[in-house]
Amino acid sequence: MSKQRVLIVDDEPDIRELLEITLLRMGLETRSAEDYSQATRMLHDESFDLCLTDMKLPDGDGISLVEHIQQHYSNTPTAVITAHGSIDLAIKAMKCGAFDFVSKPVSLETLRNLVDKALSLPRSPQQAETATSTRYQIIGDSPPLQELRHAIAKFARSQAPVFVRGESGTGKELVARQIHAQGPRANAEFIAVNCGAIPSELMESELFGHLKGSFTGATSDSEGLFKAANGGTLFLDEIADLPLSMQVKLLRVIQEKSIRAVGAPQEEAIDVRIISASHKDLDAMVASGEFRQDLFYRINVIGVKVPSLADHAEDIPQLVDYLIEKHNYQNNRQTTIDDSALADLQAYTFPGNVRELENILERALALCENDLIEASDLQLPEMAAVEARGSENLGEITRNLEKEHIVNALEKNRWNQSATARDLGLTLRQLRYRIEKLNLNQ
Repeated sequence: MSKQRVLIVDDEPDIRELLEITLLRMGLETRSAEDYSQATRMLHDESFDLCLTDMKLPDGDGISLVEHIQQHYSNTPTAVITAHGSIDLAIKAMKCGAFDFVSKPVSLETLRNLVDKALSLPRSPQQAETATSTRYQIIGDSPPLQELRHAIAKFARSQAPVFVRGESGTGKELVARQIHAQGPRANAEFIAVNCGAIPSELMESELFGHLKGSFTGATSDSEGLFKAANGGTLFLDEIADLPLSMQVKLLRVIQEKSIRAVGAPQEEAIDVRIISASHKDLDAMVASGEFRQDLFYRINVIGVKVPSLADHAEDIPQLVDYLIEKHNYQNNRQTTIDDSALADLQAYTFPGNVRELENILERALALCENDLIEASDLQLPEMAAVEARGSENLGEITRNLEKEHIVNALEKNRWNQSATARDLGLTLRQLRYRIEKLNLNQ
C-alpha cells in the first residue's frame, strides 16, 4: 500500500527540515515547496493527502493557498502554521476552509496529533455521511434537511469551532453529534453539557477540573469536562447562559488550546473540538454587552442553522413513522397511527419543534387503545384550548373566519394552491389539508 503524501510549504529551510523529519518518522512521504507559486505547481502535477503551509510566504500567504486548495482540490485538507499570537489569522484561515492550525514554535506532539486526524478524514463528505452511525439520525428528505446534511458533512472535515443556531427542540445536539461522528474524532469522546444547568460557582471546576483541597468540598481531584473530552468533542449547549467571568476563561482556552484546573500550578495542553449552541440571539446579546464579542467571534468560526419543524413540515409523516417504529421496537408493540391523527399532526404548527412532536407521540402511545393512535389521543394544545373554551359557537366562528381567509387568498391567487400556500405561510400539504377540512374543493 502506497504511503500517504504531505506537501510542506514554508520558505524557512529549518522549519521544512523539522517538519519533514517528523513526518518521515510517522511513515509518511513528504514533498516541499518554498513559496505559493511552487506549491500550486506541485499541487497541479501531483496528488497529496495533506498540505501544511506557513501563513506567510514570499509571494503570497497561507490563506490564499487554503482558498486555492478549497477551490481546486477540496478533498485535500490544509493546515496552517501561524506565528505565536496570530489567532485572528488562524481563525480567518479556518473560515476559508483550513482543517486546523498549529502555532510556532511548533509542538511536535500537537503537530503529530493534527496530522493523524487530518489523514484519517474520509476522502469526501459523501463518504463521511455514508459511514455515519445510524444511532443519531436526521430523519427527513426535505430540501432544508438535505442542505443541513451537506453542511454537516462539509464542516465535519474541519477542526474549527462550530456554532449551531436553532429554536428549542430542533435538534441542535443531534447536529453536533453528526459533525463529531463524521469527522476524524469519531472514535473519541463526545461530551455534552448544558451551560445553563451548572451553578455559576461550580462552573469553572466542572469545565476545567480541580485539585484536591483547592476549595471547600474538594475532597478529591476532578478532571473536568474538557479533560474528559480530550481528543474528542465538547458540546456546550446554551452557551449564552455562560457568566461573563467564564466567557473570559473559555476564550483563553480556545486561543491557547490549554486549560488550568482550579488549584493547579500550571496550564495543561488540551486537544478538544468545541461545538456550541444556543436558541438565543447571540448577535443581540453581543450588542447589549451580555455576551463577549471576542468569544462569539471565536466560537462562530463556522455557523450552522437548524431549521424549525415548520420549515420542513413535509418530513412530519417520516418522523412520525420513525418515532412510532422506535417505540414499537423498544416495547415489543405493533402500534400504528390512523390517517386523521396524522393529518392533525401535519396541520399543527409545533412551536416546540421535533421535541414537542416526540412528547405528543409519547403521550398518545400511552393513551391509545388497540395499538392505534387516533386524533383524540394526540391532545394537541391548539385543539385542547378550543375544547377548553367549551363553545361550539366559538368553534364555528373560528372555522368560518379561517374559511373566509383561505377563500380570499385562493381567489387572489386564482386558486393556484402553491402560490396561496406561500401567501399564507403554509406548506402545500397543510393548505390542502385545510381545503379538504373546510370543504373548499371546487
